[in-house]
Amino acid sequence: MTSEFLGTFNNSVNKHKWITIPAVFKKKFTHQSRQMVIVTIGSESNIAIYPLDSWNEKIASLQTGELKDKQLLLNLRTFANAEQKMESNGRIKIGEELLEIADINNKVVIKGEGSFISVWNPERYKEFRNKILEEHKKSFNSLDYQ
Repeated sequence: MTSEFLGTFNNSVNKHKWITIPAVFKKKFTHQSRQMVIVTIGSESNIAIYPLDSWNEKIASLQTGELKDKQLLLNLRTFANAEQKMESNGRIKIGEELLEIADINNKVVIKGEGSFISVWNPERYKEFRNKILEEHKKSFNSLDYQ
């Protein structure tokens, strides 16, 4: 399986609808995934990029799950672009439909999500992050970190 993707980076989408994956993420792709990715809809009106090995594990897990899992599987497949090879410089093509769903025009936030990478409209990401931060402050204190 691909190493865990962690971190947040600012980037852009070029006029041909390509984004560049940060080098630190690109290095984490396994030989097995051969830089192959699936690009699909994310959970928060964003875009999810799965290395092929992570995608295959996710699909296998959802196929054996409950009805909710099977609905998620259908949604992921419905919005998924065809499998594609990441270019040597880390560029990936993003479909117009996904860019519209995520309300992405030119600037993006690229975030590691463990087994996959998410791509966000910067304003939506800021709102999402602030919401999570407020929930975090209510739920945890310094003792939880010890």
